[in-house]
Amino acid sequence: MIVLFTDFGLEGPYVGQIKAVLHREAPGAPVIDLFHDAPAHEPELAAYLLAAYVGEFPEGAVFLCVVDPGVGSEERRPAVVRAEGRWYVGPDNGLFAIVARRARAPSWWDITARPGRLSATFHGRDLFAPVAARLARGEQPPGERRDEASRPGSDRPGSDWPDDLPRIIYFDRFGNAMTGLRAAALTRGQTLEVNGRPLARARTFSDAPPGQPFWYENSSGLAAIAVNRGRADEALGLHLGDPVIVRDG
Repeated sequence: MIVLFTDFGLEGPYVGQIKAVLHREAPGAPVIDLFHDAPAHEPELAAYLLAAYVGEFPEGAVFLCVVDPGVGSEERRPAVVRAEGRWYVGPDNGLFAIVARRARAPSWWDITARPGRLSATFHGRDLFAPVAARLARGEQPPGERRDEASRPGSDRPGSDWPDDLPRIIYFDRFGNAMTGLRAAALTRGQTLEVNGRPLARARTFSDAPPGQPFWYENSSGLAAIAVNRGRADEALGLHLGDPVIVRDG
């Protein structure tokens, strides 16, 4: 299967154009829409979100990932990563840094070949989608393999990012705020603080009175902030990228 993870949104033609290429190049592969509202222009925030959700998918899945504010620039390289049996295709701007770090012996390739048609601003359609289709057909990645020995880790975008990110990385449609912190890395007695507001941990929404904010472990293992029968984003004045402070109880 090919899994789409982008910041394109569902408005406009972009997702449809990518799917048209995938259908043409790999017509037998199912295409799964995972996120099209990943943090726009924010590869760092998106990297932690992507890493939290890949475990739902089987080995061999191909993730076509586009959060690419540097599209078309010479500094940003296109890449393929293989980690825990899954493939990732997209910009080498840190988007795959956390997935690769949490994997055993990930492999990296620079995509060096360029198609005849390559828009300066839509590599998702013209470069990444054909490569993802090729992988879904069972072919090898195009380009030059570059594992740790061939490119030092300190030279890779995202190499200096923390293992867990104490910031807001995503809001779902209910106003719940996901953080880049894995709940398993936090102790039962720790509280989270946002905008000066301390938040105790709850197991589920009904453990808190209506209108009360709290933090909990969401279904993908992230520490998330919610308000029972309310919206955490509005009630707590939260914005994408806001810091989250971890305090011992």
